[in-house]
Amino acid sequence: MQLISVNTALPQDVAWQGKTIRTSIFKQPVAGPVAMLAQHLAGDGQADLRVHGGPDKAVYAYPQEHWDYWRQLLPPAQLVPGAFGENLTTRGLLETEVRVGDCFQLGTAVLMAVQPRQPCFKLGIRLARPGIVREFELARRSGIYFRVQQPGTLQAGDAITLVQRSAFAATIQDMADCLAPGPHDLEKVRSLQATPYLSASWQQRLSALLTKSTPLD
Repeated sequence: MQLISVNTALPQDVAWQGKTIRTSIFKQPVAGPVAMLAQHLAGDGQADLRVHGGPDKAVYAYPQEHWDYWRQLLPPAQLVPGAFGENLTTRGLLETEVRVGDCFQLGTAVLMAVQPRQPCFKLGIRLARPGIVREFELARRSGIYFRVQQPGTLQAGDAITLVQRSAFAATIQDMADCLAPGPHDLEKVRSLQATPYLSASWQQRLSALLTKSTPLD
């Protein structure tokens, strides 16, 4: 597994559909070592902290392998590091294989995989494609949000090494499947709920799925 690119951006105002939108979606590759701080990469920022950033969304990775799928929908010029608003463009780090709670070392930083991404409309701004949010959901290629276990420095070209395998079998893809309309695999939902790495919002989401799917006596 390898880190292909490190991408950052600070909030900026852009014009979109007659409005001015504050966004950090326009991530650009950074050369050389970058500090991984407790909740974000140095030089990176979030425009709306209500739904972006924080310890459970400290850094976002997207697999370069998914570009093959997106070539059906997007022009080649758009498929570049940072295209999906990711901080880390990776190879070999797939949602179907990474468990919730897996810890990886990149440079001197250690990151824990904690949840998939559910993008907002700002991804449509980056890709000039208003319908991309729905297309992204249908693609089942969510990318991975990480929690910082150990701050450090990382840079493009670093190896990505699994340093601690989660004792729980639930994967990031299992979580992403819970974002789709039902019916849901309740055994997978229960398996996810048993992991100790969930954010409060995900604990609530899974509890709501189980409650909704449990028939009344």
